[in-house]
Amino acid sequence: MSQTSSGATPPAATGRAGIIAGIALFLALAFFAHRLAGDGAGTDPLTTSLVLGAFFGFVLQRSRFCFFCAIRDFLEERKADGVLGIVTALATGLLGYAVVFGAWLPDPATGRLPPDAFIGPVSIVLVAGAFAFGAGMSVSGSCVSAHLYRLGEGSPTAPFALVGIVLGFAAGYASWNTLYSSFVADAPVIWLPNHLGYAGSLAVSLGVLGALALWLLKRDRGYAPSPATTARPLRAVFTGRWPGWLGGAAVGAIGTAAYLRVAPLGVTADLGERGRQLGAYLGFVPERLSGLDRLRGCAAIAQDALMTPNGLFVAGMVVAALAGSLIAGQFRPSVPTGGQVLRGLGGGFLLGWGAMVVLGCTVGTLLSGIMAGAASGWVFALAMLAGIMVTQRIKRAFAGA
Repeated sequence: MSQTSSGATPPAATGRAGIIAGIALFLALAFFAHRLAGDGAGTDPLTTSLVLGAFFGFVLQRSRFCFFCAIRDFLEERKADGVLGIVTALATGLLGYAVVFGAWLPDPATGRLPPDAFIGPVSIVLVAGAFAFGAGMSVSGSCVSAHLYRLGEGSPTAPFALVGIVLGFAAGYASWNTLYSSFVADAPVIWLPNHLGYAGSLAVSLGVLGALALWLLKRDRGYAPSPATTARPLRAVFTGRWPGWLGGAAVGAIGTAAYLRVAPLGVTADLGERGRQLGAYLGFVPERLSGLDRLRGCAAIAQDALMTPNGLFVAGMVVAALAGSLIAGQFRPSVPTGGQVLRGLGGGFLLGWGAMVVLGCTVGTLLSGIMAGAASGWVFALAMLAGIMVTQRIKRAFAGA
């Protein structure tokens, strides 16, 4: 595995120019956030989104938090650290969301849903979209959030994957009205606390995650941390790969803070808006999209604002990941090969179509959904896993042919 994938970089590879450039980027980001806040003291949604996005991007880059890579490493090498990081993120977020829900909606048995939480309908469209999303991860090599932070590392595949994602979103919007009227409109929206209460839902969810963690640990072949993680504190933070559990705990905490202050974590709404605008401009996305304004998730609701909370969240992610990669000596741009271009575009298209029809990705529908107690998050996770496993098997069959 390459140094970029593993996160292990010798101290000698971290040049002074990269450190200075990375620090300058962090300072520029802080200055822009300060100017954006104005008299709002940083409490407005735009500033908060930018700051949270920067934290999120830095955490993902330092901990190599990628759903596909974590699952692939376990399936192929029995390395469980990445998947355990995802489990930790979900457990931390479940606890955080439970505290917020308890304050906002003390009695979950009323049938009401908590405000703005990503709790979606469970239908065959959710299964198909999540399966396509998993296949897209396998083809392109990353989930959407990982493509964004790897864009900051100079990934040759990420730019083409993002183009493919926008095109996939446009195709998803073109097919949305038919899918909605046939399968989504009458699909059940299942919020576990409505049926089990907060305590029961939390106990079941944490029990499933705990059992999964034990199963993973029994099959883990061991994880050797980067030498830099045991060195001086600053080097451990800025150059060594963080353990999966640490990155996961940080992701769960950021997810709770994002929901409390702005909106649930999600990285596809602004990309989806670009896809919707492109499809409308080309004339194949209808002006009216049935039911989209009342469904919860990373839906692109048409707006004229130049800056949106989700757009600034994503921008903060990419800039912070770039700064982190410069400081760690992991910014390694290269000229893309034809295969990387095709994998990025093709896999990105599947990612975009899948994310549109399920109204989110591994961050929005899976992470934020499961943290919120949504059955849709668990269904997405299982169908996505199936998509990864089937596509990985097909790839191995072609490689061995």
